[in-house]
Amino acid sequence: MTVVVDRFEDIFAVCECEDKTMINIEKDKLPADVCEGDVLVIEEDRITIDHEETERRKQEIETLMKDMWSE
Repeated sequence: MTVVVDRFEDIFAVCECEDKTMINIEKDKLPADVCEGDVLVIEEDRITIDHEETERRKQEIETLMKDMWSE
């Protein structure tokens, strides 16, 4: 399963799933360097950051923002 970290609240990372539902994941189960906006891959026994997909999404958002303000 793939989720995106939306925000942090107390001991949880609030994450958006592919179907737009939200789930809470305990921070201590995540990689130490996780940030808001990171794409996480949840497997049976571990959670990892998908750095390539995170960067692709950040670039896509930057492009959309530039297009929005350039008109």
